[in-house]
Amino acid sequence: MQIRRLLSLVLALALASGCARGGPDGPAPAVGIAPTWQYSGEARVSEGSKAMVVSGHPLASEVGRDILKQGGNAVDAAVAVGFALAVVHPEAGNIGGGGFMIIRDRVGPVQALDYRETAPGRATRDMYLDAAGEPTERSVTGHLAAGVPGAVAGLTEAHRRLGRLTLDAVIAPAIELARDGFEVDDYRSESIAEDSARLALFPASRASFLPDGKRPEPGSRLRQPDLAATLESVRRAGAAGFYRGRVADLIVAEMQRGGGIISHADLAGYRAIWRAPITIAYRGHTIYSMPPASSGGVTMGQILNIMEGYAPVPPFGSPALLHREAEAMRRAFTDRNTYLGDPAFVRNPLDRLLSKEYAARLRAEIAERASPTPKFDPTGESGASTTHYSVVDSEGNAVSTTTTLNNSYGSAVTVTGAGFLLNDEMDDFATAPGKPNLYGLVQGEANAIAPGKRMLSAMTPSIVLDPSGQLLLVVGTPGGPRIITMVYHVISNVIDHRMELADAVTAPRMHHQALPDSLQVELEGFSPATLDSLRGRGHGIASRGYWGDVEAIMRTEDGWQGVSDPRRGGGGAGY
Repeated sequence: MQIRRLLSLVLALALASGCARGGPDGPAPAVGIAPTWQYSGEARVSEGSKAMVVSGHPLASEVGRDILKQGGNAVDAAVAVGFALAVVHPEAGNIGGGGFMIIRDRVGPVQALDYRETAPGRATRDMYLDAAGEPTERSVTGHLAAGVPGAVAGLTEAHRRLGRLTLDAVIAPAIELARDGFEVDDYRSESIAEDSARLALFPASRASFLPDGKRPEPGSRLRQPDLAATLESVRRAGAAGFYRGRVADLIVAEMQRGGGIISHADLAGYRAIWRAPITIAYRGHTIYSMPPASSGGVTMGQILNIMEGYAPVPPFGSPALLHREAEAMRRAFTDRNTYLGDPAFVRNPLDRLLSKEYAARLRAEIAERASPTPKFDPTGESGASTTHYSVVDSEGNAVSTTTTLNNSYGSAVTVTGAGFLLNDEMDDFATAPGKPNLYGLVQGEANAIAPGKRMLSAMTPSIVLDPSGQLLLVVGTPGGPRIITMVYHVISNVIDHRMELADAVTAPRMHHQALPDSLQVELEGFSPATLDSLRGRGHGIASRGYWGDVEAIMRTEDGWQGVSDPRRGGGGAGY
């Protein structure tokens, strides 16, 4: 351990002096990283001359790679990885939640697939408030917290439209992993232990994840026969095997058992939606990301548009850069929390929010001191755990997918007899407009609860093309509202700071989401002098642990490089 720490210190010092080999345009000027930063040099890097898959679990990545080797395309592999993660990464991989997918066909248009959860038909605007009008824990833990799951609809719809292999072929590896089990690693064992108190509240969750009343030990085998049976239903009947019949009956029975409100009609009526992606031009590059009901693409686009006006950007980790980024994020999140929501219910002013002219006006407001976040008006005009995986196939097709249960292990409720966890996505609504949710976000009426509505998300699966139009980067991460700023950081680290992908992923991160009005930084990531300078500019500073699980792929001279974030338990597989 001491040797590893010494090597990390040497690398951090090399980065700070500009000696490390950089990205496509030269050395990375990564000044400002604290010498004690623990993740320098720790990225999990995979190489592949033809294709690459990175995800939150190495086993799921291997499943995707094997599907590509069998002749599947990037969508086949993404669907296979999605189902596999539902087995091997239970904190966030799911069929009881939802997600978003950006798909780049090498010869066709870029497409966005929205399979975000929806509010049940019996949902009401104030359903999570107590008698005093204050939010309760009912939106976070238990049956009432669950929105109508979208994952199975999304994965099967992507496969129906763009897959090459049979559904049987792409879901079979997940069924085998659930039926025969997989070896629990250190990360998964610790993760289950951390949420064991919540999981223990519900009998089916105890039975699935706490055998003998305790976490599965590293090296033990976790088998999930009920989940295998559910996946078999999907293999036989596609989405109908989940939203109708036996599995739907089990979901509704679970709702009745615990006081939830998802009905057969909610399940039968769920649909994934194809949307036009958000397109962002940034320093000659083209970035594709998710539109609402995700706020990710719009909010990241605003940050990038504001930062594009600084040319060149200040060095990485410098007070000047962090100050400008914080002020750009503050303005983008203020607009996010005021205007954005499900486009079926809210008019999202995307043209204005994403215009370069609007970004210039916001940039002109940024001086050398922190500007306070404006008082939030929740009546403005209508308008933990997640996981990401990236896939590039041998033809250059790419998929960027972020999927979620919201909190780690979602609502903590496992559907009895069906073996999967339900989400707690209802907390992503403004359960009490003007008051903070699980992630501290303060949101307005545009994201208030309504039956059938999709709750606003921060998921930001993204694909980046270089100035010649060639695929450069596929990237995304979990992390609540910090998803948006983490994806921004990786893209900026590659384009602006010319970092290699491993350095771009491991570099320390900062975040500002307007409210609470403080600049958040990862522990021991930036130098004390930098933080003191930011305080001198009027910024409150909060150190908040370590964030995210970036899973990214970048084109190299030799093919593709996959990088998995060392902060969590992911890994890649290429060939």
